[in-house]
Order: sequence, then C-alpha cells, then structure tokens
Amino acid sequence: QVQLVESGGGLVQPGGSLRLSCAASGSILSIVTMGWYRQAPGKQRELVAGITSGGITNYADSVKGRFTISRDNAKNTVYLQMNSLKPEDTAAYYCNSLLIAQGVMRAYWGQGTQVTVSS
Repeated sequence: QVQLVESGGGLVQPGGSLRLSCAASGSILSIVTMGWYRQAPGKQRELVAGITSGGITNYADSVKGRFTISRDNAKNTVYLQMNSLKPEDTAAYYCNSLLIAQGVMRAYWGQGTQVTVSS
C-alpha cells in the first residue's frame, strides 16, 4: 500500500516562509513525477509545482520566483520551499505523485496540509 505523508504547513505572516515535505512510502517500484497542488475554499484544486524524476520542474505563474520544488529520489521525498508568502497563497496543499507500484502506474494523493498566510 502506497502512502504520501505531508508535513510542514502552518500559520505564517505575509512575507514569511514555509517548507512543505511529502514522503512516499510502500511497495514503490518507480516514481515518475511528484508535485504539489492547492485548493482554497470555494476554488478548484490547482497545480502549484511539479518535478520529474530527472529534475525537470514546472510552476504555476502565480508562484514563479517565490516557490521552489525539489526532490530527494533516494528518500522518495518532495519538498516545496515557499518564500514571500502572500494571503492569496492560503489553501490546503496536497502532495501528488505518479508512480509505479505492484505493476500499476497511477496517481496518488496525500491527505493535505493547511497553509494560512495572515497577519
């Protein structure tokens, strides 16, 4: 059974920083991509940032230059460093991974971690 476990959310003032982590565990053969999505109340879930096994990254325009995604392939872990946070970054952040487990490639989701940017 595959699990994605997130950590690092919380309350931060505007302009502050947070670092999210997501560790994948279970009978994983290979991880293709890992990424972060977010969903604010009343809005659709949106991609924040993604990274391939080869290190190719992509970002939502709204976070470019402020957020950095990275991964540790040996630990099956992805990180999201969030700097210069704004109130509009407030949302539940979800880890997502496309991976191969038990001969099947599919996407998995974490349980979500809340990020609140407020003074």
